[in-house]
Amino acid sequence: MPGNALSPSLATVPVPAAGSSFDIIVVGAGVLGSAFASTFGKQGKRILLLERDLSEPDRIVGELLQPGGVKALKTLGLDHCLDGIDAIPTYGYGVIRGSEHVHIPYLIDPDTGKQYQGKSFHHGRFIQNLRAAAAATPNVTIVEATVNEVLRDEDGVRAQGVSCTPKKDSTDSESSSTTINYKAPLVVIADGCFSKFRKQYIEKPVATTSHFVGFIMKDVQLPFPNHGHVLLASPSPILMYQISTRDTRILVDVPGKLPSASSGALRSYLETIVRPQLPEQVQKAFMTALETERLRSMPNSFLPPSTSSELGVILLGDAMNMRHPLTGGGMTVALNDVVYLSDFLKGDVTKDQEETMVQMELFFWKRKELSGVINVLAQALYSLFSGADDNLRVLRDGCFSYFKMGGDCVEGPVGLLSGITRRRAVLVYHFYAVALHSIWLMFHQATWAEVPATFFRAFAVMWTACVVLLPVMWSECKA
Repeated sequence: MPGNALSPSLATVPVPAAGSSFDIIVVGAGVLGSAFASTFGKQGKRILLLERDLSEPDRIVGELLQPGGVKALKTLGLDHCLDGIDAIPTYGYGVIRGSEHVHIPYLIDPDTGKQYQGKSFHHGRFIQNLRAAAAATPNVTIVEATVNEVLRDEDGVRAQGVSCTPKKDSTDSESSSTTINYKAPLVVIADGCFSKFRKQYIEKPVATTSHFVGFIMKDVQLPFPNHGHVLLASPSPILMYQISTRDTRILVDVPGKLPSASSGALRSYLETIVRPQLPEQVQKAFMTALETERLRSMPNSFLPPSTSSELGVILLGDAMNMRHPLTGGGMTVALNDVVYLSDFLKGDVTKDQEETMVQMELFFWKRKELSGVINVLAQALYSLFSGADDNLRVLRDGCFSYFKMGGDCVEGPVGLLSGITRRRAVLVYHFYAVALHSIWLMFHQATWAEVPATFFRAFAVMWTACVVLLPVMWSECKA
């Protein structure tokens, strides 16, 4: 199915005059920026949505929306954006370790009696539908432009708008790259993981420990149809999920420095290290895609959440908070942030910068009921699934065995992963339950002669579990 590229006619023509005033200026028309513009446009706010390039984006991540994100889309009245893009319904996960596998279905919705459902799709098609929804919303103005800077008052402490350069029309020889200023008491920075403005407002560094290498496999029959797949491979996990009728995305996590693609080292790594660990039914399509598809990569980054101290500026989405994409929680966090903000910033709040900042502090802590769970879960699971030392291997084996027990050992974790369960206490409970189960397996497998040494090993495993979980939880507590 061809991509539904956003027609240039959906951008506002003509471009608003220099000096035009708006209630809110949004920088970046990705998942969060587009949903934010639609939501607040419906509330009667005059929104200016600025995006450097309105053509359909082509990314290898942001292709699986968890049930908690689907639910947020419905709350925002944007669930129609999942229509017409050949999206695939997703009903849970299959976790595979060698020849063993475990099925992890999504929970049943107590209100409807039906199973919660996620969606997987081509990222760009979804984005274009979100942008089209924003363009169709009253009070929303969309301009294809590069934002150069946030404008401030004479004291340099209050945002007053932005300076930007509209994209030159290649069909108009008289058009020019004139810088235009727009005014607004609130500027929302939502320009993604490679944010141009992040360093101006956030001191925390972005940590990148691995990269996803991804491409599309054609006409693959996965072990668990309509499910995401997590392969507990060595040295780190592999993800697979169907994103359209014929297309299946594979993402290979490569820790450390990425092998060179130009020299053939990356292709060799995928063929010799990754291919043998894939299910046999996938290997042929994997090799075909490896020969025909362009190898693309994306850094897997972690950035704890922060608040901006400058009046009139708020950072949202990946510009403010990132987690490892192993659990596919980024879009779910972003859409739920818009749901929260639609309440915290309703009415005339955005006209008073001081009151806006007060509400943003409240939002910052409120959002943690979901984002805190997804952030910690993503980082903790990645540490377990990619850890090379013996204690992490014990925890990884214990985690897989824990899932195999079924019941609450599956329902609890999948409720957290899917964005439905929003209680950090549940996360802590299951994490340490996995740790204790891992230790029990050690004793169960030990001979009588090995029991004394296993006691010491048990303390080391529990200490490792604490080292994995507690620093990430602490990062969620700091503003």
